[in-house]
Amino acid sequence: MAMQRPYAWLARYYDSFFELFRHPMDAARERILGRILENLEAAHGSACDLACGTGTTAIGLARRGFRMFAVDLSPAMCRLAREKAKSVRVALRVVRGDMRTFRLPEPVDLITCECDALNHVPRRADLARVTRAAARALKPGGYLFFDVNLRRGFQKYWTGTWWMEQPGAVLVMRNGNDAAHDRAWIDVEWFLREGNLWRRHRERVEEVCWSVAEIRAALALAGFDRVRTWDAAPFFRGDGVTSRGCRSIFLARKANVSRTPSA
Repeated sequence: MAMQRPYAWLARYYDSFFELFRHPMDAARERILGRILENLEAAHGSACDLACGTGTTAIGLARRGFRMFAVDLSPAMCRLAREKAKSVRVALRVVRGDMRTFRLPEPVDLITCECDALNHVPRRADLARVTRAAARALKPGGYLFFDVNLRRGFQKYWTGTWWMEQPGAVLVMRNGNDAAHDRAWIDVEWFLREGNLWRRHRERVEEVCWSVAEIRAALALAGFDRVRTWDAAPFFRGDGVTSRGCRSIFLARKANVSRTPSA
């Protein structure tokens, strides 16, 4: 059976299967960005959710009064984000774009990139391209907020088989990782009910990772002058999977005097 492009089916079922996994990131965002969000809200600031998925974070920020953009490479995710924003009557400009090369109509005060989306670039060398693109899209003094899976996370939870089930849909995820090349993958199999029959679909999701030191170096080269990190484990307490050293959360500020490369 041919492998589908990533997120062809994940996009359709993402919210119903994975929405609960967003709660730790919601808590982390509110805790880490609390004062920044309050100040930007009062100033009617602008923001972009990079790799926005179905638009949950972007819509939440738009409801707070942010002038909001959302970027994702998946056409299916972009369509769902537009539909969700329209259904709740929220102003959200959705742009289909690659996080390595995306451009916004105007610079923004804040970029969020959540749920280990940054790990999904094809190559480890792409980290520098993402940080440069983010710096280019930010105003001087703007902030980049993101989380990433680390090597320990790859070794701990990108292994084995996971099974999830809902009425009319069964999801099987077979995980693997290659420590020597800092890569991990999930072969996803969907069993979807169509009348009295079940149809099988397959797609693959891949990730790469970096050390905290490598990420800090890439941010500095892109023009970020303040970088803070948090271990994500306290926010994911209770999930039974994420322990210390598996995932980190970053908050980086673009220098007030821009020295960002143009490409």
